[in-house]
Amino acid sequence: MKRFALGFGFFLMWFNISTSAQDNHSAKSSKADASAVQATVQDYIEAYYTGDVSRMKQTLHPLYLKHLIHGTIPMREKTAAQMLGEVRAHGSADHSEHLEQISVLDVSGNIASAKLVTQGWDDYITLSKSDDGWKILSVIQQIYN
Repeated sequence: MKRFALGFGFFLMWFNISTSAQDNHSAKSSKADASAVQATVQDYIEAYYTGDVSRMKQTLHPLYLKHLIHGTIPMREKTAAQMLGEVRAHGSADHSEHLEQISVLDVSGNIASAKLVTQGWDDYITLSKSDDGWKILSVIQQIYN
């Protein structure tokens, strides 16, 4: 009986150490993923402001879809190709006058959500993690002017 109790005690100690190590790894992964999500959204908005099509393309998932909500105007959609075309057409803008705030709302496994606040609109962004890193899968944009 003593052997069983001793063995069970060692098992509980090992299980606790193993669980703690997994929790520490998850916390580190979560912080790293949150930073990567933040960087992806930063690249997305900076590419938009500077007209950098290749940088924008790096942030977009192939199935990217954006929904635009703007007052009484019917909701519109943009695909990745349309978004890249818009960036290409508008070219570079003076980024110094643009203020934005990025908040990573949640990271759960291979999906994440973020909020991008600018002077003229808010974006609610869903991202997906793949072998190529975090990519923006969808955006819901509320326009304020």
